[in-house]
Amino acid sequence: MQFYYSRRAREHESAYHHDDPACRSELVELERCMQGALNGCDVLEIACGAGYWTERAAAAARRVTATDMTMESLDIAIARDLSPDKVRFIRADAFALEKVPGPFNAGLAAFWLSHVPKSRLNDFLDGFHARLDPGAVVFMADHSYVEEAGGELFQRESEEDTYKLRTLSDGTRQEIIKNCYRADDLIGLFTPRATELQVQVSSCFWWVRYRLP
Repeated sequence: MQFYYSRRAREHESAYHHDDPACRSELVELERCMQGALNGCDVLEIACGAGYWTERAAAAARRVTATDMTMESLDIAIARDLSPDKVRFIRADAFALEKVPGPFNAGLAAFWLSHVPKSRLNDFLDGFHARLDPGAVVFMADHSYVEEAGGELFQRESEEDTYKLRTLSDGTRQEIIKNCYRADDLIGLFTPRATELQVQVSSCFWWVRYRLP
């Protein structure tokens, strides 16, 4: 995954430029809901990539600490020249957040959960939640499954995860984990960990908002 996103860093934002009016409308609504959730908060962002969602979160949050493991992505995010009073970028593994300086009363993971192996979901969520204050608000979003967008999912024998074959602009092809979630999957995953859980699954995107106990 890290190799793939280091190669794809400069293409990453193209995923949010949709010709489909329905997807564009959903993306606007997703951004509005995210900003409402994070308004005035000190936010820990996971896997910020090239900073597309960092920039939009910073428009509402008090401050965003945006993390990513891929330096190529962080370099692009830093080049957005966001105010250092509002945003700081830190290289950090999403599964090893202990040294990221806080505190945080909100968390953001945009278009990351689908890439987490199902065998590591508990590790990721437990580690992420441990870095947030009690009662913190969390916002996550990702793609709904759309067969014609990005190719067909496939599964390897005896594995829980699903994959997509992605082709970069230079012709490089890479298999990446891409786990898609339905509403009942998200409710089952977050209900034991959350209060005030809200789940929205639309044709192109899903999002969840909740609070930690």
